[in-house]
Amino acid sequence: MIGDITGYMDVAQMTLYAFWLFFFLLVLYLHRENKREGYPLETDDFRNVTVVGFPGLPDPHTYEMLHGADDVVRPGKDPAEREVKAKRLTPYYGAPFYPTGDPLVDGVGPAAWANRPDFPDLTFEGEPKIVPMRIATDFKVAHQDPDPRGKDVVGLDNEVAATVTDIWVDRSEPQVRYLEIEVKENGKRAMIPITLSRVRGDGTVKVHCLRASQFANMPTLANPDQITLQEEDRVCAYVGGGTLYGTRERTEPLL
Repeated sequence: MIGDITGYMDVAQMTLYAFWLFFFLLVLYLHRENKREGYPLETDDFRNVTVVGFPGLPDPHTYEMLHGADDVVRPGKDPAEREVKAKRLTPYYGAPFYPTGDPLVDGVGPAAWANRPDFPDLTFEGEPKIVPMRIATDFKVAHQDPDPRGKDVVGLDNEVAATVTDIWVDRSEPQVRYLEIEVKENGKRAMIPITLSRVRGDGTVKVHCLRASQFANMPTLANPDQITLQEEDRVCAYVGGGTLYGTRERTEPLL
């Protein structure tokens, strides 16, 4: 009978083969798309070797960004990275690096920060998302919670390092993101992530990552009323990096 293929073809087996082929091509496509960022890989022995692997890089694609930001082409040329102020512990490839200066200031190891765009994260309406409460006047501290504004900030050594001057909130996801502080040593305005600080019942703030003396070198904001994506990364890297670099003992083996 014309059109009767089941008599001489195993349809179930052909369907299985078709699924295998589809799944193989899907994995190949996803693995190729995964190489839009981070490739070609950098070699560790300073040779000019392009490491891509199989499959190769996908064709460049232009992504249009919101709110008038510059378009992004991937794969494409990444912005120049800063000099890494660290050296190998041993001359062998793959050896760990150790910082040659102040790792918190230089952005080394756990204090490293990414070279993110230097403009603020925006809401759907195009306004800065993270702002101080002096601007976001529709936010307030719940009366059940302690208000840290005007209270002391102490470091891991229990020394007073700064005073909280304001609270920065997220307009899109209503929550506290940062505490704005005035450093006691030099009077600079800086930021500490709320997730890396502990607000006590009396409103004082404890930061377990940094000593009081380390607050003096904290990164500052170019605009006192907004924080850019790059500044967010630098703030979190500096404070979070103190988890390892806060004291000399923290950099040593536990056992």
